Amino acid sequence: MLKQGLYQKLQQKLTPQQIQLMKLIQLPTIEFEQRLKQEIEENPALEEGKEMDENEEFDNQSDYEDDTEVIEAPDINIDEYLSDDEIPDYRLRSNNYTSEEDEKKVPYAQGESFTQYLKSQLSAFPLSDEHRKIADFLIGSINENGYLRRDIQEIVDDLAFTHNVMTTEEEVEKVLRLIQDLDPPGVGARNLKESLIIQLKRKKPNEARKRALDILEKGFDYFINKKYKKLLQKLDLTEEQLKEAIDEIIKLNPKPGNAFNSTGSFVEHVTPDFIINVEDENLEVSLNAKNAPVLRISPAYTEMLKGYKENKAKSQKDAVLFIKQKLDAAKWFIDAVNQRRETLLKTIKAIAEYQKEYFLTGDERKIKPMILKDIADRIKMDISTVSRVANSKYVQTPYGVKLLKEFFSESMKDAQGEDVSTIKIKNILKSIVDQEDKKKPLTDEQLSKALKEKGYPIARRTIAKYREQLGIPVARLRKEI
Repeated sequence: MLKQGLYQKLQQKLTPQQIQLMKLIQLPTIEFEQRLKQEIEENPALEEGKEMDENEEFDNQSDYEDDTEVIEAPDINIDEYLSDDEIPDYRLRSNNYTSEEDEKKVPYAQGESFTQYLKSQLSAFPLSDEHRKIADFLIGSINENGYLRRDIQEIVDDLAFTHNVMTTEEEVEKVLRLIQDLDPPGVGARNLKESLIIQLKRKKPNEARKRALDILEKGFDYFINKKYKKLLQKLDLTEEQLKEAIDEIIKLNPKPGNAFNSTGSFVEHVTPDFIINVEDENLEVSLNAKNAPVLRISPAYTEMLKGYKENKAKSQKDAVLFIKQKLDAAKWFIDAVNQRRETLLKTIKAIAEYQKEYFLTGDERKIKPMILKDIADRIKMDISTVSRVANSKYVQTPYGVKLLKEFFSESMKDAQGEDVSTIKIKNILKSIVDQEDKKKPLTDEQLSKALKEKGYPIARRTIAKYREQLGIPVARLRKEI
């Protein structure tokens, strides 16, 4: 049975302005600048340019200040948009930004893409139309590391369905071998073993490389698992011969596609979002906004409103509504940009103050344990806001450009009961691994004991977690001859 009733319910809803602000806070500098330009293109009431003199912008304000009559459109007050009180909100330039007079354009390395590079080499080969379509499809299927991670039969099916090319696995294999002859060596391989073999075969043969090829073709599983004793038995090699062969393999590139990045591919430079300088034992904190345009409300829209107000024509109601919508959107956006700047600056100042010892000395051992809540409590904002500020943003320090998230870490107790940052413990762990005997690498249990001797009682499971975070393999895979 249906019943009607009244209920009270407490809900928390975000306004469009709050959602817009959260999205802007999360953007790093480059994407934020692109977002500003996009908004300027989409909203004709918003434009970039230098600040205008208030008398120039509103020289005729006195002519209609006393006239409060409004065009006959609901909830529209044109005087609200012509008021001098709104002028300060139109400005984004602030002393909070850095005053450095450096080059104001972010540098980018120009170059062709990896796919274009491969296709340009392929153009020198005389191929039939069918084989060229197959080659283009194969090149398009190669990932950034230079590998073809798709099954040949799947490629045959896709060529038939999407390109109307009827072919066979043998034909695709034939074209693939041609692609594997392109630079960088090892490109187009389907797995690591095939890539290393291709690279070795491209080198001038000698005894060590022949043995290395035997290792890859006949004992690859033993090699990647560093079961050197079994390799010695299987291939009947001496330790010296095995070492020479492994040295040849180590020189090869496990990710051939990455070789292109160092020779001419498109490389995006990291642009810091914050700048921290040290002056006379004091920290100077600023935002990097060299490329961010100054925003303001378009004077042309102000003039249009003034003209509509003087005419007071009912037929112009739709035009006034349109202008009101664009002005509202421009004001909301400018307010959001201002709030973003204030939030970012407040957050980075709190982080700099919290980690002041590190920023003054550059000694990573001085980094304090710091979590999002520590900064949120200091600036009296929500933890999610601090998380958005720290997301994908970089800070330029006297010791290099650092990812902001690197300064956040949990704390652990040392032998004296004092809190130490997990960053410090990871650095000590890495140092121990670097200094270990590679013929007998330390297990996680032994690493735990070594840290305990240094005054950091860390459990074996925690050691394993930190080791994985640092990209350090297990002891068996760190073993060398």
